[in-house]
Amino acid sequence: MRIIRRFITALAATMLSGAAAMTAGPASAAGVPRPDHVVVVVMENHSYNQVIGSSSAPYINNTLKAGGANFTQSFAVTHPSEPNYLALFSGSTQGLTDDSCPHTYSAENLGHQLVAAGDTFKGYSEGQPSVGYTGCQSGRYYRKHNPWVNFSNVPSSANVPLSQWPADFTTLPTVSFVVPDICNDMHDCGIATGDTWLKNHVDAYAQWAKTHNSLLILTFDEDDRSQSNQIATIFYGQHVRTGGFSERITHYSVLRTVEDAYGLGCVANSCGASAITDVWS
Repeated sequence: MRIIRRFITALAATMLSGAAAMTAGPASAAGVPRPDHVVVVVMENHSYNQVIGSSSAPYINNTLKAGGANFTQSFAVTHPSEPNYLALFSGSTQGLTDDSCPHTYSAENLGHQLVAAGDTFKGYSEGQPSVGYTGCQSGRYYRKHNPWVNFSNVPSSANVPLSQWPADFTTLPTVSFVVPDICNDMHDCGIATGDTWLKNHVDAYAQWAKTHNSLLILTFDEDDRSQSNQIATIFYGQHVRTGGFSERITHYSVLRTVEDAYGLGCVANSCGASAITDVWS
């Protein structure tokens, strides 16, 4: 009887384990933890040296850099802005070499990858006038800084104004992109303006992420052509080691890291990039 009871107990444990394996989402790749939420914030047109160490960016330097992982060799992939957003979101510039609008692509991308895997995605754009908006410009909102709207395989319901940003961060999608308007992203206005915007709009999530298995990624689309396209990129969250990290990374590296975190595989040029694995505690 004791042997039979042990057999039944072992069989039940095996069945429960199998059921959990069938219902769980894809596991993260080795070396990259799986956050509950990732928020990617993209700022504009400033080089690494203009931002890191700047007295005009006290929030970025004294909070995010001081408490996160600062990549000292982070680079955009091209000029001008729009191809870099496409690269960060889809692993490819999609052959675009300017900031023209509109465009429609059917290629694979992070948003579609997440939804296909049973996870969720939303892009939040400041100043966007409505959910699913496809216009090229509205006030200080510019579609050229919103890559997900260009992909026919990303639902229009995932393309939302920043006004829909939730107060309860547990309701955020698995991965979110946040894009400030043309002033607050430092494109048309100064570094201090963007830094203040980040403190006012992003810090609450950043501090919450520190204790809720979540991650903030702050990066820039490109530099101002003064520093070989070197840009500031900072990871900030619960499992992020504090300090400077000197490996060379690009938008494709950041994309590959997020893909690996959720076991999504890779897409386009992210397949040739290595995920960032040395910043996790």
